[in-house]
Amino acid sequence: MKAYIADRAGSSHADKHKYDIKDGLAAAGVGVGNLISTALVKAATFGIILFFYNLTPLYVPTSWWSFPLCYIVVDFCRYWAHRVSHEQRFWWATHVTHHSSEQYNFTVSFRLGWTQHIKVIFFVPAALLGFDPFVFFICMQIGVLYQFWIHTELIDRMWAPIEFIFVTPSHHRVHHATEEKYLDKNYGSSLIIWDRMFGTFCPEQETPNYGILTPVNSYNPVKLVFHEHMAMFHDMMEYRHPKAWWRIIFHGPGLTLDKEKHYGFYKYKDGQVPSASDAQQDKEVGQETPGNVVV
Repeated sequence: MKAYIADRAGSSHADKHKYDIKDGLAAAGVGVGNLISTALVKAATFGIILFFYNLTPLYVPTSWWSFPLCYIVVDFCRYWAHRVSHEQRFWWATHVTHHSSEQYNFTVSFRLGWTQHIKVIFFVPAALLGFDPFVFFICMQIGVLYQFWIHTELIDRMWAPIEFIFVTPSHHRVHHATEEKYLDKNYGSSLIIWDRMFGTFCPEQETPNYGILTPVNSYNPVKLVFHEHMAMFHDMMEYRHPKAWWRIIFHGPGLTLDKEKHYGFYKYKDGQVPSASDAQQDKEVGQETPGNVVV
């Protein structure tokens, strides 16, 4: 098995990533918290889907064929929910917990943010298409269960047709990697065809390193879940301007802002009005970098 999963440098996944018991226990703690949060908001999420289902004039009969059709629609919605969760910091805060481990094993599938349920709004199109809420939630749950087995280094490449259509452990290892060429790749949940269609696909080329670019360095489940929320709130308190807040919340997780130039109380240095060239420079409000976005 080791020879089968060895990378080009000759080291296997098992050799490169030793199992961390504390990391596994932290994942279990996050998982328990996620179960509790899920139980508390399940009725609310069902109510949202039911509300929009009752609004639409469209109707898809509950039949054997409606389940695979709904699954494809839900998987498409999940691709975009996942992608936005890496491209906008507000949503990244609900998802970063899943990427914070430097391990890659089945326990990672339990590391789910306790605020992730607000992403139900990305699945409203499935309700508006007329799929029965019962069919919808069955497909949603199957999609969640599918993602468990892809969090492993024990399976290398699979049969080519499977690799072309479905998300496999190889694809998802890329998604959790920190190498620059792997960032923002392979968002698919069950089907990798969305990444191939929208230009976010990348094959696994060597054994990745996992985690986020700014490590949390903690096994505390509460900190693992809320550290990005707190960091975002801290930045908003530092850059007290609506334009800055908008960029902090809805631009990339790696956004950097120049407080001295653009935010705060807009005081000129030494009481001097800036020149035209300085004013033109000040139109640039920040620079977005990969930052914490790790796929």
